[in-house]
Amino acid sequence: MKTRAITAFFFTIVMLGSIFLGGYTFTFFYLLLSLLALFEFFKLVQTSGLKPHKSIALMAGTLIFLLVASKQYALFNTALLLLLIPLITAVFIAELYSKEKNPFLNIAVTFTGLIFVTMPFCFFYALGFLNAAGIADPYNFHLPLSFLLLLWASDTGQYLFGVKLGKTPLFERHSPKKSWEGFFGGVFTSVLVSYLLSLWFVELNPLVLAGMAVIIVGFGTLGDLVESMLKRSLNVKDSGNILPGHGGFLDRFDGLLIAAPLVYAYLYLILYSF
Repeated sequence: MKTRAITAFFFTIVMLGSIFLGGYTFTFFYLLLSLLALFEFFKLVQTSGLKPHKSIALMAGTLIFLLVASKQYALFNTALLLLLIPLITAVFIAELYSKEKNPFLNIAVTFTGLIFVTMPFCFFYALGFLNAAGIADPYNFHLPLSFLLLLWASDTGQYLFGVKLGKTPLFERHSPKKSWEGFFGGVFTSVLVSYLLSLWFVELNPLVLAGMAVIIVGFGTLGDLVESMLKRSLNVKDSGNILPGHGGFLDRFDGLLIAAPLVYAYLYLILYSF
């Protein structure tokens, strides 16, 4: 428990520093984090005997993230987008010469990594440029910080309420320890934190933040369950061991994988369509 707490403390400082230190630091940090998480995903699926094309996918993941970043800084160039074509083609051609028994499973799991890991990190990153404040600088830390605080509040609430009150299994097949009581405790703590955030970030509507909190709890929990499903199917406990007491990066960001794209879509529609 002590090791877990120390790791959480220092990792939280690094996470907050990456958000507070400006747009370029934010960009570099989450590019690196997305690549590490993608690498962990491929290491996991390799335990089943599949052979994803890691090098090609990591290059594609880097390019996809940089394309998103270039869009935020108004530096987007169609030539960058066209570079994806040879990378995508290379996956199929490499498999053609690999002589593996399940070539299309290897191809499928390569693209699954990009969809399941890289794209959610891109959507989370783009929250930093959704710019609800309407300020001149394209980077604004309010939304990504809010996302992380609401996600952490959800995890904390689900754990505390689950330990004290948890009786009804939420999804026993993939996560026996999760309960409905813990889930609603996570909703309560996350919505409470969303209200406190609305007092700090006055440009954000309290109801919009409350809606964001509910989405994060609901789909963050589903992301956690999906990653648990992946690990159980591979008979693996953790996605990695780089974070003592916590496992790997995928273990720490499983709540982001499904929630981030939906939160971005929700906020974009609220902020720009109404």
